[in-house]
Amino acid sequence: MTTRDFQPGDMVWSAVDLRNDGTLPDLGPQALLAVSGARGVVVKTGSLEHRPEVRVYLVRFEDGGGVLGPAVGCFTEELTQEEPGVSKTRAGAGAAQTG
Repeated sequence: MTTRDFQPGDMVWSAVDLRNDGTLPDLGPQALLAVSGARGVVVKTGSLEHRPEVRVYLVRFEDGGGVLGPAVGCFTEELTQEEPGVSKTRAGAGAAQTG
């Protein structure tokens, strides 16, 4: 797996279930923030102060109705740009082209 540097505006999907680690005080501890496969958008990027090589992304994930939820801090390995259920194989790959 290659490391990806996401940018604000990038569409991403949660690679894992994301739960509240206590940083969102209005939600209970371990509240489910995004299920694996949830679609979101990167709104801001940064890094850990004591480990600047570790990237952190603020992502707003859609709920079941398509409404964006609160910004959630995510690490690179918790995100993907591969839409769940979509094959990476392109239709017609290897087919002869006609002029």
